Amino acid sequence: MKFGIVANPEISRSINVAKFVYDYLKKDHDVLIESKTAKKMHKSGVPIPEMDVDIIITIGGDGTVLKTLQNTNKPIFPINLGKLGFLTEVVPVDLEYSLDRLINGNYFLDKRKKIKVLLNEKRLPDCTNEVVIHTSEISKLRTYAIYIDRELLEDLRADGLIVATATGSTSYAMSTGGPIVDPRINAMVIAYIAPFKLSVRSHVVPSSSELEVHLLDRTRKSVIVLDGQVQKKITHKDIVDVTESENEAIFVRFNLSFYEKLREKIL
Repeated sequence: MKFGIVANPEISRSINVAKFVYDYLKKDHDVLIESKTAKKMHKSGVPIPEMDVDIIITIGGDGTVLKTLQNTNKPIFPINLGKLGFLTEVVPVDLEYSLDRLINGNYFLDKRKKIKVLLNEKRLPDCTNEVVIHTSEISKLRTYAIYIDRELLEDLRADGLIVATATGSTSYAMSTGGPIVDPRINAMVIAYIAPFKLSVRSHVVPSSSELEVHLLDRTRKSVIVLDGQVQKKITHKDIVDVTESENEAIFVRFNLSFYEKLREKIL
């Protein structure tokens, strides 16, 4: 098999774990290392989009997973060195056992929907968790109009809004009071950040919907953030379109129980 390795250099243990994984797999398999990770390991590397491998092993937290998924459609095998690690599969104490299962093909592929984001018809990186639009200034509300399939859903003032996949419903959207959605359901969650409207509630819409967001304030800017990894400033002249992506986030799993992970990590 051919493997790729991506580690988070901001987590001190990640490079040591990356070295162990590299040495463990290199004996019998081809292994590529992401460029920044390779530099820390004093080896040659390649960018994530150029990794022609069967599986990419990420070493870090959920942010490392999300960053990798913005740059590839390859299956991801996440090793958790972060704080929560809701998207990750294994911890270092089980590393050898887990790598043996991986090599022997004793795993499942868990496929999750991504969302496609267009800014003025220009495609931005796909999101596995969510796209967030929020004020660029603290304590300064913005006015947003949200359309679903060209019909007005909400016109309100708020600090911002979140459009999440079912996978992302357990992330930022949940912290604003949004619902938890079983990832087997093809849906998007629209949650609002500090809305200035007592009647507003989160919405769950089919993932086949076309969502359009307009910033109505003519002199104030907002920021669009993609899976917490990429951000751009936007104004009233910009239109954000969100739809279901043709790409999927594919995770290598040993256990497909969403509710078991929910109990362990969140409940």
